[in-house]
Amino acid sequence: MLLSVETVLTFIGASVVLCFVPGPDNIFVLTQSAIRGWKVGILTTLGLCSGLIVHTSLVALGVSVIFQTSELAFQGLKIIGACYLVYLAYRATRSTKIDLRDSDEPNKSFYLTGVVMNITNPKVAIFFLVFLPQFVNIDSGSVSIQMFTLGFIFILCALCVFSLIAYLSSFLKPLLSKSPALVKRLNIFAAFVYVALALNLLFISV
Repeated sequence: MLLSVETVLTFIGASVVLCFVPGPDNIFVLTQSAIRGWKVGILTTLGLCSGLIVHTSLVALGVSVIFQTSELAFQGLKIIGACYLVYLAYRATRSTKIDLRDSDEPNKSFYLTGVVMNITNPKVAIFFLVFLPQFVNIDSGSVSIQMFTLGFIFILCALCVFSLIAYLSSFLKPLLSKSPALVKRLNIFAAFVYVALALNLLFISV
């Protein structure tokens, strides 16, 4: 085994804590689940975790170093990510009600939104590039395999934590469906959060 049991357990503990820390991903899952139900929240979570697979692969293969050495590439991805967050903010302000009908079913657009939102956040790539190597032991074998292993463990932790957030947040949906004013305030709050995250994304540095 390339990674010791102690290393894996420590990594899992740190990953779970980090997944609960408020950020664009879990806040997005929370708001989507509260407004549209747990199924949409889970689908969004699957999209976000799929994006993490991309980041894990990039880090394990060393490609993410580009974002530390190429200012143009890093700035370009930041702008794309910020624009997407602003788009999410605009879409949130356009949502005015919650539909509890059975026809209100999740579709692949929620999954794709999760994928795009995660991939276009260079902060995730940099986080993985800084976080994962801390648990790698060069003397224990292939560094790439260890990085892939750690990345997928983190993805499993994120999947569990975000799914829990989605499920618990969904209990707010019946309450919100009876209060259009509350829905409007929640959407406005979500829009402010997305804009704040977009601004934060634009000002982060390597």
